[in-house]
Amino acid sequence: MSDKYAVIGNPIAHSKSPLIHEAFAKQTGQKISYERILAPLDGFEVTLESLVTQGYKGVNVTVPFKLEAYELCQTHTGRAFVAGASNTLIFNGGHIAGDNTDGAGLVNDIEKNLEVCLQGKQILLLGAGGAAQGVLQPLLEAQPKVITVANRNVDKAHLMLKRLAIKQATCGISVLSFEALTQQYDVIINATSAGLTETALPIANGIFSNNSLAYDMMYGRETPFMQQARENGAQVADGLGMLVEQAAEAFYIWRGVRPETQPVIAMLRAL
Repeated sequence: MSDKYAVIGNPIAHSKSPLIHEAFAKQTGQKISYERILAPLDGFEVTLESLVTQGYKGVNVTVPFKLEAYELCQTHTGRAFVAGASNTLIFNGGHIAGDNTDGAGLVNDIEKNLEVCLQGKQILLLGAGGAAQGVLQPLLEAQPKVITVANRNVDKAHLMLKRLAIKQATCGISVLSFEALTQQYDVIINATSAGLTETALPIANGIFSNNSLAYDMMYGRETPFMQQARENGAQVADGLGMLVEQAAEAFYIWRGVRPETQPVIAMLRAL
């Protein structure tokens, strides 16, 4: 019998998670099944309870249920607590534990796959929503020199940082509006959803340089942010590697085996 896992979201048909976890299972010799599950927008809790009853071992959670997943967990890891959201759930009998692997996925992709060390760097994080909140703590743990959080609504960015007040001494950290950005940064991370609507962010060309990495958490398209960065000489990357790396972290949590990610990233690029 294979242990059962799934990814839950709405929409979900586009999800590459089954392909990724099937590749991980084949690579590591783990006997698992993994499927996509569409939950009604008002039916996530019922869907989750059904999977627990059916003996599933865990699930990944994607848009728009990460916050609700967090609330339904009996226990949380530290990184899930800081993020206030859970994208990886572990079922142990009737107990549901929540983790968040997004930040680890981002840092692993930048440092391992793109070979950009974050220690001592000046990082600009664009956005103050759930995606930014989910990755801020792991970025801080990478020991950058400075993290600047920029958002249209600076009050929202300040509220996000309040959750991390105890950690702010690890590096310089500040908040600016998009329009107030003037200096160049080593690493610029777009955690906004602007790419979904092909919207350009109101950021100056001068924040990019030939030595910058411009990273968009979106994948599968050339976003206006990526176009702007490329035109201004930056190295550009999308979030496909982050997707695979966060999945590898979830696989490790569930199975105790860490798969190789680069062959899986290459497979998805080819597709």
